[in-house]
Amino acid sequence: MSDSDAGPGKVVVNRSMSLDGFIAGPDHAMDWIIEYATEYAFPEVMEATGAMLIGRGTYDVSRRMSAEDTSYDGGPVFVLTHRPPDEPDPGVTFLTSDLSDAVTTARAAAQGKNLEILGADLASQCLHRGLVDEVLVYVLPVLLGDGVRFSTPGIGRIDLEPIGDSRSGPVTMLRFRVRR
Repeated sequence: MSDSDAGPGKVVVNRSMSLDGFIAGPDHAMDWIIEYATEYAFPEVMEATGAMLIGRGTYDVSRRMSAEDTSYDGGPVFVLTHRPPDEPDPGVTFLTSDLSDAVTTARAAAQGKNLEILGADLASQCLHRGLVDEVLVYVLPVLLGDGVRFSTPGIGRIDLEPIGDSRSGPVTMLRFRVRR
């Protein structure tokens, strides 16, 4: 799928998932994702991304994993949180606003490209509130058995329309449009 196929300025939930439905393992472990992300990339996704809006939990996990080089530049990074850190993090903007306002702010920073939403809770909130255009899932060939589920409880039913799939080695990327 090319940048032009993605359309201008979509809000996209982007996540890797084990075959049994987990986006992180026990204790929020995500090292199993890095194993695949560095070797089996989808550069067209990064090219179409202009900014990222991340939940605080995902931000904290990524800080613990900062020694891993994912070579992913998704543009300006925004973290939506009720608890901004005491120390600023260069290159990261912490937002304490309403969810809709945070999406609007980050989307403007994407400058016509896609806004990626990262984090189970944040993505579920955005989906529940009808703020998401597409869901992009990288299905990795691993069973974790436990961990952080794809979506949080109480999200409700969200109908999706399959609009594409592709493979890079053992990784299958699935793309869905959110039905309104």
